[in-house]
Amino acid sequence: MLKARLLDESLQKTFWNHVSRDPVDYYFFILDVKTHLDQTKVWLAMEGEKVEGLLLVHRDYVVQLRGNREAVEVLLDKVSLKEVELQAPLDCEDIVLKSYVPRVRQEMVLMLLKKGEESIQTTTTPARLGVEDAEDIAELMSGADPEWWGDITAERIRSRMEGALYMGIKQEGKVVSVGMVRLTDFGSNISVIATHERYRNRGYATSIVSALVKEILKTSETALIHVIRDNAPAVRAYSKVGYKPYRTYLSIRT
Repeated sequence: MLKARLLDESLQKTFWNHVSRDPVDYYFFILDVKTHLDQTKVWLAMEGEKVEGLLLVHRDYVVQLRGNREAVEVLLDKVSLKEVELQAPLDCEDIVLKSYVPRVRQEMVLMLLKKGEESIQTTTTPARLGVEDAEDIAELMSGADPEWWGDITAERIRSRMEGALYMGIKQEGKVVSVGMVRLTDFGSNISVIATHERYRNRGYATSIVSALVKEILKTSETALIHVIRDNAPAVRAYSKVGYKPYRTYLSIRT
């Protein structure tokens, strides 16, 4: 019988043995446990000593689920949040929807690039961005994807800049394309790519992804990025740089 157990010192070895089998799939588990353990809870669905699934809750709203259907069902009982950004195995959608009615529902593709497989393509050289660009970045992100970034503010951008690398392209002094990554030595995920609609199809996103990948591969062997499955222009841009589809997840926001 499956039981959910909260990660503690006694389960550390079990946890790390499990996530190390597929560190790409468990990237956010590794990232948050390594860097933000004080803001993170992890539950393990276990049958005896065997791990069948994992649940991560970060900052009381970001939820990551992995495992088989039975494990996901057991683990969801440990989540009592009203508002979530949740990622789960695609074949568990019916289980997730018993607990949450999504405001946004997407199929999210995790794409992977390994060092040596990159194809750097820079038609316009991006520049590093700073706190003085936060207003532009927030306006650009909210306009590019109002469903996902509609509530982003310059204040939130500024608060997240420490330890993050923002790169962008400006036209007439204003940021029209932007990308962001937090660099880690075990792999880095590009978490923001946005281009103003008037400046698309100019290779800006490809140039920014290329620049960020170059920085990632200085410290790590692995670069990741997530893209909505039906966003064909983004998939093409990332593929040009060398990214390949790795896994597809259900992604919802309530």
